[in-house]
Amino acid sequence: MMQTTVRGELVEPYAEALLSLAQAHNLIDQFQQDTQLMLELLASCSELQSFLANPLIKAEAKKNVLRQLTVDKVHGYFLNFLMLLVDRRRINFLGPICEQYRALVRKLRNVVLAEVTSAVELNDDQRRAVVEKVKAMTGAANVELVTACDPELIGGVVIKVGSQIFDASLRGQLRRLSLTLAQAA
Repeated sequence: MMQTTVRGELVEPYAEALLSLAQAHNLIDQFQQDTQLMLELLASCSELQSFLANPLIKAEAKKNVLRQLTVDKVHGYFLNFLMLLVDRRRINFLGPICEQYRALVRKLRNVVLAEVTSAVELNDDQRRAVVEKVKAMTGAANVELVTACDPELIGGVVIKVGSQIFDASLRGQLRRLSLTLAQAA
């Protein structure tokens, strides 16, 4: 529990500072793209995460790698922010800071994040229907969808918004039916 609190205390102020910088220079959308790029880089390369988190590697080496990875891909202010994280020995929190920044922007814009798992890839009409359902459930102005496929669902979808889970999967319906039958027996 202590780990989570310390992490939150470190992550929140940096994400808020990044949002403040973005608002001051009308760069919210640009930083959304920049944070997405960094999250994708970190997710696709575990060596990068290890490299940045390693306290034995000199700050200048970390800065050089970050410059090479982001050259002409991120805004100069965002690159300066990355350099600041290296200087303050907080670069190992880059992933959580980027995620928190994105969460703050969603909150600012009244956008909810909906994680949708379906048995098969959703088509455009199904995606629109899920967005409308989530808007109706939450009262949000807009919805950011993150989709995943899980053939074990058999059919239907599972939608997770924050701590709420809406299970309209065939697997979930069968599980509920099984529980009902077991209680009746």
